[in-house]
Amino acid sequence: MADKGSGGSRLPLALPPASQGCSSGSSGSSAGGSGNPRLPRNLQGLLQMAITAGSEEPDPPPEPMSEERRQWLQEAMSAAFRGQREEVEQMKNCLRVLSQATPPTAGEAELATDQQEREGALELLADLCENMDNAADFCQLSGMHLLVGRYLEAGAAGLRWRAAQLIGTCSQNVAAIQEQVLGLGALRKLLRLLDRDSCDTVRVKALFAISCLVREQEAGLLQFLRLDGFSVLMRAMQQQVQKLKVKSAFLLQNLLVGHPEHKGTLCSMGMVQQLVALVRTEHSPFHEHVLGALCSLVTDFPQGVRECREPELGLEELLRHRCQLLQQHEEYQEELEFCEKLLQTCFSSPTDDSMDR
Repeated sequence: MADKGSGGSRLPLALPPASQGCSSGSSGSSAGGSGNPRLPRNLQGLLQMAITAGSEEPDPPPEPMSEERRQWLQEAMSAAFRGQREEVEQMKNCLRVLSQATPPTAGEAELATDQQEREGALELLADLCENMDNAADFCQLSGMHLLVGRYLEAGAAGLRWRAAQLIGTCSQNVAAIQEQVLGLGALRKLLRLLDRDSCDTVRVKALFAISCLVREQEAGLLQFLRLDGFSVLMRAMQQQVQKLKVKSAFLLQNLLVGHPEHKGTLCSMGMVQQLVALVRTEHSPFHEHVLGALCSLVTDFPQGVRECREPELGLEELLRHRCQLLQQHEEYQEELEFCEKLLQTCFSSPTDDSMDR
């Protein structure tokens, strides 16, 4: 959508020139001679104050707003409010489609049409809810209850992944929506989809929604830990779906950087050994993110360094060999930097005792 807040309504393309003195600031003298601007009494006055605010020049007395300018402002405000109302109506229509029961005696063609309508409604909602105001309205309309309670576990994969995508879209960077989603038990269902769903697209979209609920969200991360989310994330990194592997490793790295207090938990789960095992697989761009996560795990964390030094891992030899392979490949420079950082962090100190001191 070109403008999420307008619902497709077109605002005037250019502001008509203001009359002489209309751009003056709000520091001019008021009728009472107090030196303070007169407080606006209506929307028009508020708009005038916004237009005239911010000038550093001495201000002549403001002149009356031209009829052309007044008409432009009225049209702009009307279009904006009308667009928002139209988008809310669109969301209500989508929710009506999604709330309907599936016809019990429907034939195959009718069921296919019904699913297409539901998928279209979810796609339109995802588009509308890129706008945070629309996302908030969607939740107030009980849309999130419908998604979590019915569509995350729908029989059709096309409905499941679109529901997960919509949950992530609404939840991004909006604490109130994140809290509502978490309170509905969505994280458990999303982790189950990531871990077990037979459709790769569902798993990728579930991971997107999980990321939106746990990054920069303390309550979400605590739920993630209680639900053994790191184990689910590690299993996702061991799958054959490249996008899933990369995004899982990236989320792991992000969580390690933002929440270093959980490094001990990860080490106790054998995360170092599992990450090293992933680096030993056939080389791919995914390794950059695995090595990045391993770097984050050992940075300022002696326990992680000690585990990397275990002789049976053979990590030092692996890293030196990888550095040689990457030297001549500019596209792998970040991976090379991670290898060099790991060598410096884990294998430059002579003894474990020196780290503890």
